[in-house]
Amino acid sequence: MSDLPVPSPEADLGGAAFIRAHTDLAPAPFVPGVLLHQADEPIGLWELTESEYSSDRPPPFWAFAWAGGQALARYLLEHPEAVRGRTVLDLAAGSGVVGIAALKAGAARVRAVEVDSTAVAAIELNAAANGVAVDAELGDILAGESGGVDVVLAGDVFYSKAMSDRMLAFLRRAARHGARVLVGDPERAYLPRKFFTPLTRYDVPVPHALESVTVKHTTVWELA
Repeated sequence: MSDLPVPSPEADLGGAAFIRAHTDLAPAPFVPGVLLHQADEPIGLWELTESEYSSDRPPPFWAFAWAGGQALARYLLEHPEAVRGRTVLDLAAGSGVVGIAALKAGAARVRAVEVDSTAVAAIELNAAANGVAVDAELGDILAGESGGVDVVLAGDVFYSKAMSDRMLAFLRRAARHGARVLVGDPERAYLPRKFFTPLTRYDVPVPHALESVTVKHTTVWELA
């Protein structure tokens, strides 16, 4: 997968064909029983999605199993009571690993929201590969409400000041409306720790090309 072809202007840069062409379906490194379409050469795919044919697209966060999402997904599989029988919102869902794990743990319904149309396609492909059905949705809902769900999940979302501020405001509104809020975070700089209580910690394997390390110390937190 390291030799990425240059797409034509007519190529399907936002759908299943693109995802299948540039990823492999493989086990998530830290989430037992979950398969994901993953890129094995991060830099090449990153450059491809920033090419002249797709310069308006977000980076391909959907193509990698990020530490925060993997830790949160693992937590749900180990603690299925957190989501069993409940309606769940997976924010900035990326590959969909958290929502998929929630369904495998017994969630009644999962709505996974992303701002990238390719991520939405990846979530649908990954869900199908795991024999579950996720309601994947394209949109930015952070200025709104959580929609009355029981549990809100967010993996690895505190990677910038702007995103952290918007995400925290949304999560606090969701909690005020009765949702339980869980996040997975690998010690990102903008995690607003004072609002959260740690539940468990994991050492999550990650690609060195993405994180400059091979393991990220990652915590699952609950909004206090």
